[in-house]
Amino acid sequence: MKRTITVLVQNRSGVLNRITGLFARRQYNIDSITVGVTDNPTVSRMTFVVVADAMENIEQVMKQLHKQVDVLKVKDVTDEATVSRELALVKISATAEQRAEIGSLAETFRAQMIDVGRDSLTLQVTGHTDKVEAFIELIKTYGIHEIARTGVTAINRSVKSQTEASRLTLIH
Repeated sequence: MKRTITVLVQNRSGVLNRITGLFARRQYNIDSITVGVTDNPTVSRMTFVVVADAMENIEQVMKQLHKQVDVLKVKDVTDEATVSRELALVKISATAEQRAEIGSLAETFRAQMIDVGRDSLTLQVTGHTDKVEAFIELIKTYGIHEIARTGVTAINRSVKSQTEASRLTLIH
């Protein structure tokens, strides 16, 4: 089972190494990692997509993460309403005659041509992992030279029930 875990940590040297080491000691496969500074430059957000055999294993890892000195907050957001995105850069073979056709496919996925060479194109696609996978599968027919993917980054959606509750209050 795949689980998405977000971790807020102190933005210090070596934190990523300590956190990933924890996953390695438990022998959990990390499917993807993204790390970036938050609105507070002393805090970074890490998003892990991990593969585990059982939910108990995820709970154990989360307990271990909570014990880390530099960890501020740990959350399994897999079953929560989130906005999640992934970015992929895909370099494919493309002749001058194929560029319009590929451009049409890219437009369907809101992908962008970010580099055009004599015999190749580099496309950028962002979105949910399923969308990125579908785009890569479709574009494979042209011959993929190289793929670079960021991994999933996620954040919780805004709470809508509060908006609805306040709206109901205004109606009364």
